[in-house]
Amino acid sequence: MTVQRARNGFSSAQQVADLAGVSRSAVSRTFTPGASVSEETRERVLLAAEQLGYHVNHLARGLMRASTGIVCLIVAEGDTPYHARLQRMLTQHLRDAGKVAMVFNTSGPSHHVDQALRNTLNYRADASIVLSGSPPQVLIRTCIENGQRLILINRDDRFDGPHNIGVDNAAAAEAALHAFIRAGCTRPALVTSAARTPSLLARETAFIAAARKEGLEVILWREGRTGYATGVEGARRLFSGRQRPDAAFCVTDLIACGFLDAARHEFGISVPRDLCVIGFDDIEQADWASYRLTTFAPPIEDIATHAVRLATGAREEGGAGSRMIYHAPMTWRGTVRPGQS
Repeated sequence: MTVQRARNGFSSAQQVADLAGVSRSAVSRTFTPGASVSEETRERVLLAAEQLGYHVNHLARGLMRASTGIVCLIVAEGDTPYHARLQRMLTQHLRDAGKVAMVFNTSGPSHHVDQALRNTLNYRADASIVLSGSPPQVLIRTCIENGQRLILINRDDRFDGPHNIGVDNAAAAEAALHAFIRAGCTRPALVTSAARTPSLLARETAFIAAARKEGLEVILWREGRTGYATGVEGARRLFSGRQRPDAAFCVTDLIACGFLDAARHEFGISVPRDLCVIGFDDIEQADWASYRLTTFAPPIEDIATHAVRLATGAREEGGAGSRMIYHAPMTWRGTVRPGQS
């Protein structure tokens, strides 16, 4: 028999059935784990599938079942070291769990996040893990009502349905302030972006509140995107003014790296003699010899493992979500002076 493949390059299950001399349902049972099919039929189907180059269309099959095996990752700023690492770990854990990771890049206007969540419903994803953005609660409720499981990372939603995973940003910010005080600093600055995401706002608010309790006024810089350039511009503005800070809590390591480079190379400031700097995320660059940045290290492996467990595990009774907050310990390096006791 002459073997012919479909014009689009994909052979169908019916073509496999015709070549193997079996029914269409026998082909389906052959490629369904645990389904009943004789060994002879299985061998004939597998041989025909190999000749035709047939592959199971898991997406089409999933659309006819209660579970598609798809887990969507809704991300923004995926090119930053922290988000790239988290995304990599999530996709690896999903692969190991036998799931298909579908990534939606929502960089840009906030409505891109809304559209991404709507797309997850169109693809009938089993679950979505939201790494970024601030989709409105009404849309989150729509996803929950349509039977989708949502895992929100670093967002504070206090209603039943979605699972929340976060980091204790407030505790880290307070620890940064007290580290500066122990180092003898009296003019702390907070360097952040204009993104105003829940995690960045939590660090900002807690740092300012902790400083005021100590009778210190924080010099605030809040502009630009959450990246290196914002740190550079923040240092230029702060050190061009009359009141130069002697400490800076940068809400991410990328911002801290830019801040350090501009402070050192454009203004000749010695770190940590004249300036103490603390970041957040513990990215790879933080440990480079040119930075040796003191920072906070969120347990990314634990966060990814927990998120995938929630996305792929048994659904909880009643649909109530869970809340998990992880501690981010401080990683001491060379940008903070030893404490004065």
